[in-house]
Amino acid sequence: MITAGEFRNGVTFEMDGSVYQVVEFQHVKPGKGAAFVRTKLKNLFTGATVEKTFSPTDKMPKAHIERKDMQFLYADGDLYYFMDTETYEQIPLGKDKIGDALLFVKESMVVKMLIHNGIVFGIEPPTFVELEVIQTEPGFRGDTATNTTKPATVETGATVKVPLFVNQGDIIRIDTRTGEYMERV
Repeated sequence: MITAGEFRNGVTFEMDGSVYQVVEFQHVKPGKGAAFVRTKLKNLFTGATVEKTFSPTDKMPKAHIERKDMQFLYADGDLYYFMDTETYEQIPLGKDKIGDALLFVKESMVVKMLIHNGIVFGIEPPTFVELEVIQTEPGFRGDTATNTTKPATVETGATVKVPLFVNQGDIIRIDTRTGEYMERV
């Protein structure tokens, strides 16, 4: 069991038949009245975000999320196939469970499969990936002085805002949590 007073970012717990992860939390102690914990929670099964207020003494069962390394093999229509890197077992997952998690993942990359009580409910891509820019407007001499960006399509089909000096064929590092360009490799 975990109390609301012990909430930290990333903590997972069970509530109302679902598993929630704390995205943001704030311990509030007003001048009058009892203290409370204001939270922003993400439902890990549906992806929905809710805001909820708890008393610091509220107790919830802690949820154990297993993260297993799986290799992304290929996509076939709305099914995505993953292989366990230890047992070589292949697992198909539907698009509804994956969402946009594979936006920056190409075939043969290793991702983390999120499992709770034997049920797969999502995928976590690597935090940073290096992808090739396959289409963008050409850069020009002197484009490095300003802070402006242009759209670039990477090899997975995703579009990223990049600085003007990035050209087609460049390899760039992307933060998959935010979808932002980090640097040219």
